[in-house]
Amino acid sequence: MILSVKNVTKSYGNLHVLKAVNLACKAGEICGLLGANGAGKTTLFKIILGLIQPDSGTVTLNVKGVKPIGGIIEKPALYEYLNARENLRLFCKIQGLKLSDSELELKLKEVGLPVDRHDPVRNFSMGMKQRLAIAIAMLNHPKCLILDEPFSGLDPLGITALRGLITDLAEKEGLAIIISSHIIEELSKICNMLYVIKDGSIIKSGPTQELIVHNTTSYSFSAPDIKNARVLKGYEVQFKGNSASVQLKAEEVPKLIQKLQEEQIYITSCVPELNMDKLFDYSKV
Repeated sequence: MILSVKNVTKSYGNLHVLKAVNLACKAGEICGLLGANGAGKTTLFKIILGLIQPDSGTVTLNVKGVKPIGGIIEKPALYEYLNARENLRLFCKIQGLKLSDSELELKLKEVGLPVDRHDPVRNFSMGMKQRLAIAIAMLNHPKCLILDEPFSGLDPLGITALRGLITDLAEKEGLAIIISSHIIEELSKICNMLYVIKDGSIIKSGPTQELIVHNTTSYSFSAPDIKNARVLKGYEVQFKGNSASVQLKAEEVPKLIQKLQEEQIYITSCVPELNMDKLFDYSKV
C-alpha cells in the first residue's frame, strides 16, 4: 500500500471537519473521493500533503525518494505571466531539480502539452493549465498523486483528455492516485475504488462499480418503439422519447432485455441510474 490514512480527525473550534477518516491507495490504483462541497475533501488532501496537521490519526506514505507525493489543491497554482516551460523551470529550481531544455520538453510531451507555445500560461485553457500543474506535481517522480476536483471548469473534450492522462499515469507509471470530485459520472469511469464522504465522515467505500450497482434503483433503456413494450406494464416506468427509466434490480436487467427482444424491441443502450440519496444515506451502509 502506497498511502494509508488511519482515523484522521480535524476540527476548527466547534466545527468537526474530519471524523476518524480511513483511506488507502496502492500503486497503479485510482481512488475516488466523492462528496459535496464542504464535505471535507480539500481538508483531507491538505493533511495528506502535509500542509496542515490533523488533530489525531496518522498518514503513512510507504515510499522512499526525494518527493514521495505530489498534488494539486483546489486549482492549479501557476505563474500566469510565464510560459509553460518557464513555469516548469521555476518549479524545478524550487524543488532543487536541474533539467535540461530537452528534459523540460519531454515533461510537456508527457502530459500532452505543445512544446512550441511560448505565450504566457494565462492564455491557456483550463484543461491545459491542469495538465501543466500535473507535470509540475510529477517533478522529482512522486509515487502518489493527489488531485482535488481536477475536472472542475473543463468542457467535455477537456474532461475526456484529462481522464486519459490520469489513467495513463496510474497504469504506465504505477502511481497511486486519489481524485476528489462531486461528479460521480467521472469518478465511475476512472476509479478502481470509491470513498463517499459526508459531513467529514467516510460513510461508504469499496470497488467503484460495486458501490454503483448497490446504490442503483433504476435503469434507463433506449430502443425504438419502447413505449409499445407490453412487458413494461408490469414495472414502474417513466418514458422520455425513445428511453424508458425502469425501476428494478441489477439482477433483473438481463431477463427484462430478453423479454423485450421477444417482443422484437432491441435495446440500443442500458444505463444504470444511480440513486444519489441512497448513496449518501448513513442508514444504508
